[in-house]
Amino acid sequence: MGGGRGSGLTGGTGVRDRVAAFRERYGLQLPILMAPMAGACPPELAVAVAEAGGMGASGVLLDSPERIADWSARFRTGSPGPFQLNNWIPDEPGDPAEVERTTAAAREFLGRFGAPGEQPRPAPDFGEQCEAMLAAEPTAVSSIMGLFPPEFVRRLAGRGIAWFACATTLDDALAAEEAGADAVVAQGMEAGGHRGTFDPDAAESTSVGLFALLPRLADRLRIPIIAAGGIADGRGVAAALALGASAVQVGTALLRSPEAGIAKKWSAALDGLAPEATRPTRAYSGRLGRAAPTPYVAAWAEPGAPVPARYPIQRQLVGQWRRGTPAENLDRANHEHPHAPNTRRPDHRPNTPPRSTTAAFHHAEEPAAVELGEDSWAGVSGSSRSRASRTRLPNLRLTSSRPTA
Repeated sequence: MGGGRGSGLTGGTGVRDRVAAFRERYGLQLPILMAPMAGACPPELAVAVAEAGGMGASGVLLDSPERIADWSARFRTGSPGPFQLNNWIPDEPGDPAEVERTTAAAREFLGRFGAPGEQPRPAPDFGEQCEAMLAAEPTAVSSIMGLFPPEFVRRLAGRGIAWFACATTLDDALAAEEAGADAVVAQGMEAGGHRGTFDPDAAESTSVGLFALLPRLADRLRIPIIAAGGIADGRGVAAALALGASAVQVGTALLRSPEAGIAKKWSAALDGLAPEATRPTRAYSGRLGRAAPTPYVAAWAEPGAPVPARYPIQRQLVGQWRRGTPAENLDRANHEHPHAPNTRRPDHRPNTPPRSTTAAFHHAEEPAAVELGEDSWAGVSGSSRSRASRTRLPNLRLTSSRPTA
């Protein structure tokens, strides 16, 4: 259904034309999308990104329909710019006996981290969340860990709402294109937060780096590609566009901006965190995600530690312990999304807040724009421009034109 919608925007045109077409379609000044990070996407951050020329976002996994509507209204109060809403595709139920066994083991292990509180409230209903996303009429609705039902895809198209589908492999990307996706978010293994594999049990073995994944997808897809995973400065943007992406999606690089409002301990854990220090873990939710190496995360990797319970049970258990009497070694927030390369400036001093008071990439104060020589891309992008031709990206400073509260 969607295969022809983006025809020609991936490998058949030059980088300049490909990026320009994507920007024009989605009302962007910059080919930069904010990653929809559930629990770390306040409207103020999305507004700052949109006002700077990118696309704002919210991950609605934990949100009720009323909260989705409220977030969208608050965003529109701050910016007329584009935004996306994202949700996880629910997992299939596991084997009941296995689920019971792993849940009991995880519950016992969590006893190391304090005493549990009240049972969690039921998770928001996926169908009701989908209705709320339709009613909000964002620029795009995006999926991760699977595909939306066909009827929902048809309703999105009927309202002129684009569907961005996250994929970690070529097979999943082709399935998304066939199902009607308007663009594929190519998520490399470097990405922070949760890995978007369609098969939850295959997450550990699905470890394709972004810059290996991009050309593989660009050679086969007819719809635009949005690159995600470890991009935090102009070099990453340039490389992603050269390899076939029409835009990039950025998360971790925005988390320590004041608008993100994340917990101080989480922010401190991200300050100067080296890529090799991060850990893939299921300790927070039961789904594999990349996290900072906190004592809580490390404990689940110790010899003899149980396998975390299946999603969403592990997430519910962790929430129950947080509402109880948590020990000092229990993370009060998920220390996820540390995917980006070390983005410290040469004069960076650890344990200091970001200099900018707006959502920004680190290095935002460097004035030079990024120039990309198209002659070196001819084999990838199909560009036939002369050696003297250059694609000039705007300065990557994401400075909101609106004052922050």
